[in-house]
Parts: sequence; structure tokens; C-alpha cells
Amino acid sequence: MGALAVLVALVACADLFAGRGVTPEDVRAVLLGAGGDPTAEHIVLRLRLPRMLVALVAGASLGVAGLVLQSALRNPLAGPEVTGVTPGAVLGAVGATGLGLAGWDSPTAVVVAACLGGFAGAGLLWLLAGRDQGDPEQTAVYGVLVSAVLAGFTAVVLLVAPGELGSVVQWLIGSTEGRVWQHWHLLWPWAALWGAAAWLLAGPLTLLRCGDEQAAAAGLDTGRGRAAALVCAVALTAGAVSAVGALGFVGLLVPHLALAVFGADLRITLPGAALFGAAVVCGADAAAQVLSRLLATALDADRLTLPVGALTTFVGAGLLLAVARRRADAR
Repeated sequence: MGALAVLVALVACADLFAGRGVTPEDVRAVLLGAGGDPTAEHIVLRLRLPRMLVALVAGASLGVAGLVLQSALRNPLAGPEVTGVTPGAVLGAVGATGLGLAGWDSPTAVVVAACLGGFAGAGLLWLLAGRDQGDPEQTAVYGVLVSAVLAGFTAVVLLVAPGELGSVVQWLIGSTEGRVWQHWHLLWPWAALWGAAAWLLAGPLTLLRCGDEQAAAAGLDTGRGRAAALVCAVALTAGAVSAVGALGFVGLLVPHLALAVFGADLRITLPGAALFGAAVVCGADAAAQVLSRLLATALDADRLTLPVGALTTFVGAGLLLAVARRRADAR
């Protein structure tokens, strides 16, 4: 766990130094309090620092949410992206923006709208798959179906309000551009509250991973335990989506990495998933900024920006395909 915490610190530093506008020497001077011009101080302290912190907390939220979902539903493919949670949260944010009720610059309204959408998506999956969620394969199929339907509704909203396309595309892809202290002050208490609630459910979640029969034999009310876990997962996902949009494959793949490293005891693995998620998203944000600078130089385009969500989706899809092929070859 200590080595992972050091990795998180390293990628956080890399994210601070990776952006454009100021040199690494200026960043170092501002962080050490050794002076620096007002422009450098503004960029580092008001733009880069809150952006880095939001990326860390959003990644941690998605990592924990994915592990909670996979444990509660006993489904290794039950990430927020394919259970209706993330598409529902995106639909809520996009719909509220299209109706003029929220915007990228009004984080509080976006959090409320994303939460409502996330709970609606999870509730729809709950109704289709049944309260017991007994068949992981059936739950996965229904999750993909619900996600597709919600994505279709989002497309309809964009058709009805095409003028909002520029402001909502960040939620569709996932981006940390423009994250300021207002987003951080809103996100971290929300993530801390629901992250602590998820950790308190580590015991019931560990039992649910063993199966409903074993959990019930141990005295767990599986229905209530699963419902409480889903509430935590939806709340964590909605908070992350409202801040940075839909970051593909983070909530799906990070839990597998955490389980492989820390094992099945979720009292340890849940904090590990939070650290892995933070490292993945913050590292991807740093890489996206570096790639944006390289692409802008190569294409002679001053304003070219690669969204972090595009990078996580591309890399995550490649990793998922590699794992699937490896398992197929093993058979």
C-alpha cells in the first residue's frame, strides 16, 4: 500500500508539471514559494492544482464504485459504464444542461442532476434484473441494454438541443479541462462521505462475493446489503461524472487490478482500489496533456486538446481485449 501511495504522489506531481503555459522551473518556483510571476502563480495554483486534485478524487471514486458494483452483483463485468450508472449520470447532466437547469460552470446543479440520472439508471437495471440479482450473466446483459437505452436518450437530447453540444461533449467523453477550486470543494466531501460508507460495507460485500447462500448463512440480509452497496456505488459514480464526465473503463478495470494485488479482503482492497483509481486517472491526465502538446506541435494547432476520457477509453479497451484473448487462448 505504501508503494502505491508513492505512485499516486508521483503521478500527481507529473500532472502538475505536464501542462502548457508555464515551464517546469516556474511550476517548481511557485510550489516551493520561491516567487514566480503572477501568471505562473495563477496557472499553477488556480488551474493545475485543483485540476490535479479533482482527477485524483474522481479516479478514486470510480475505482471504489467499480469494486463495490462487482462485489455486490458478483459480476466481474459490472463496472459503472455497463450497468446504467455512468450513462444515467451523463444523461442527467446532459439533460439538465439542455433544459438550462445546469451547466459546466454550475457544479452543484450538475451533481444533483447526475445523481438523479445515475440512480434512475441503476433503478432500471434493478427492475429488469430482479431484486435478487441472482444471475451475473443476465445482469450483465441487462446492464448493457440499459446503458444503450440511456445513451440513446442522451443522443435524443443532443438532437433536441444541438446548441448545447459543445458544453456537454465533455461529459460524454470525460475531461478535466477547466476544473477549478469550486469543483474540488464540492467533490471531495461527497467522495469522502460515500467512500467511508463503502468501506463500512466491506464486510457485507466480502460475504456477497461468496454468494447469496453463504452470505445468508452467515446472517447477512442480502437484499439490504446489496441495496446499500448499490446506493454507495451510484453516489460515487455520479459525483465523479458530475466533475469530470464519463471516463471509460476506469471503474471496470481498476477493481480487477486491486483484487489481483490486495486480495479478496475488501477492508484492504477498497482503499487499494481508491489509490489505483486515483493513480490511473491522474496519470492519464498527465499523459493526455503531454500528448496534446506533442500533437499540437506536430499538427501546428495551438488549441488542440486530448480529453483524458479518450485516453482511458482507448487504453482500457486495448487492455480488455488483451485479457479476453489471453483467457480464450488459455481455454
